[in-house]
Parts: sequence; C-alpha cells; structure tokens
Amino acid sequence: MIEIIHTEKRKEKPADQSQLGFGKYFTDYMFTMRYSEGAWHDAKIEPYAPVAFDLATTVFHYAQGIFEGLKAFRNEKGEVRVFRPEENFKRMNRSAARMCIPPIDEKFVLEGLYELLRLERDWIPTAPGTALYIRPSIIATKVALGVHASSEYLFFIILSPVGSYYAHGLAPTRLLVEDYYTRATVGGTGEAKCIANYAVSLKAGEEAEKKGFDQVLWLDANEKKYIEEVGSMNMFFVLDGEVVTPELVGSILPGITRKSCIELLQANGYRVSERRVSIDEVIRAQKEGKLNEAFGTGTAAVISPVGMMEYKGTDYVVNGGEMGSITKWLYDTITGIQTGRLDDPFGWVVKL
Repeated sequence: MIEIIHTEKRKEKPADQSQLGFGKYFTDYMFTMRYSEGAWHDAKIEPYAPVAFDLATTVFHYAQGIFEGLKAFRNEKGEVRVFRPEENFKRMNRSAARMCIPPIDEKFVLEGLYELLRLERDWIPTAPGTALYIRPSIIATKVALGVHASSEYLFFIILSPVGSYYAHGLAPTRLLVEDYYTRATVGGTGEAKCIANYAVSLKAGEEAEKKGFDQVLWLDANEKKYIEEVGSMNMFFVLDGEVVTPELVGSILPGITRKSCIELLQANGYRVSERRVSIDEVIRAQKEGKLNEAFGTGTAAVISPVGMMEYKGTDYVVNGGEMGSITKWLYDTITGIQTGRLDDPFGWVVKL
C-alpha cells in the first residue's frame, strides 16, 4: 500500500518551456520507501522536500548508491506516455545486486511511479524536445562506519521537467578520446548504474570541457585500445554501411536507448553488429572515407550526433561535421514513438 500525503503548497511551474535546461526544476511530490530489518516498507508519495542525514551515513563514505533515468511525455492529445519503464527497474535490480543492495519489487515501484505521474501530470512539459525526467535512486542510510554493506536504505523517485541535455540541442558533439584516465574495468562496476561510476568520470570530463569538447570517449582500461562509451551515452558507428556498437563486456552500461536502437535497426533491415571496436579501426575508416556516421545514445539526450573526435592531438571529422541520415532517422523514430507521433509496434510505451 502506498500512502499519499497531499500538500496545498505548490511550486510555480517554469513559464518558458524553451528555457528548461536539464535538471534545474523539481516537482511538488516525490515517492519514497525505506528498507530495514530485511524488508522494504513505508512507501509514500509525499511533498518534495530536503531530507536530513547524519554525517556518518554509509552512502557518504562507501558510495553504496544506484540510480536510473527515464522519461515521461505528454502529447497534444493529453496522453501521458512513459518509455520502457520496466526495463529501467530490471536494470536497477541488476545494479542493486552488484552493489549489495536488496532488490525492489519491480511491479510495486512501477505502480508507485505511475501514481506519482498521475499526481504530477501538469508538470510534464509539452513543447517540442521537452519531457519529464524521472530519477529513481537507492542509497545506503545506515549510520555507521566500516566497510560492509548497509542494512538500511532509502528508495526515492524525483521528477524534473527538462529540455535538451546539451545546450546546443541536436548540433553534432565534439568528443575527446581519453587515453589516460580510466572509467571502468571488466569485473568492476561499469555495467552497474552506480554513483561512483560518475564520480570517476568527472576529472577527464572537466579537462575535456576546458579544451572545448562536449564529452569524453572512453577506451578500455586494459589496453586503451577498444572503444567503450561516452560519458553519459553508449556509442554507435556506421562503418561502410554497417552499424557497429561496442559489445557489453562488463564495463559498459547496458543502455535502454542503446537496446531500443539495436532492435529498431534490426527490425528495419539494417546490418547491426555488437562487437569490440578499436579506436584504430574507427580512425582507419575515417581516413578511407568509410566512417559514415557516429552517434551516442542515452535517456537524457536520446540520440546525439558526433561531428568530430580528437585522438592524440589529431581531429577526425565525421560526415562533414553534420548529422547523418541513420542518426536522424533513429532520433525521429524513437522520439516519435515516445510522444505518440508515430505508431509503437514494439509495445515500448506505457500510457497513463
């Protein structure tokens, strides 16, 4: 059972949906649930508010925390549409297992999410390119020092109306291929969506930004040879007509937009390969005129075209620095399914 605690005090919604940015505004309510004594309990939808923590709370010291990201949309028909939410909570439980966090009841938290969205439907923006970003998280909350799994946790879902993840929208991004810092290793936590993964990426990201790049393109930790992923996205390359994405070897996040792109491409007759792809192969293809397109995929940006990559001081331009036809088709098709402009033959969307 989910307790709903109503409030009469409502926030003022952003007036200009074209200026939402990403993750700047938060809605009136949140969903919370706590774990202790071996069970999840006290599920609530309550007014969004700060939560106080003791400074000895486990998550601050041992980074035992995970999160997800998904979106809800509201179209001109008034439909509230959520894109593949069951996949997010399946992945959350896989992350939880890796981080020694007790699993959640996926059906129960999905119902909690739907109830929260029904309550907050007026917060879902309707301008083109906007959505309501959904952030489920679990953090360790036991007050104790000592390197071991917590026995107490907080699960929460917060909501944020958002625009484009990148300030430049769909303009092709500039990537810096990182050949010194390491994001994740096979056997580590790269395939889990845990908070520590993002902390270790910040240094390289800041240095790339100072040089005028949008994101870091990570290589494998062992050989610094094989492409893994971008800071917040999975990577795809179109090599001489074949769509190639790095295979999931344990150090790459299994993205839901990545999965959707693969399924969509295969259903429409494209040649798609999930395999190890080296930076040398991509550069060779660029020099031979066979690097047709490159793009990243993720919930926040959906599809982000890549216009240039720098590796060891040399710039490699992709498709003349323009968005490619496959990239554009994927973006238009996935966003069309998400918002209801296009049919949903895969049954990906949940309508509320």
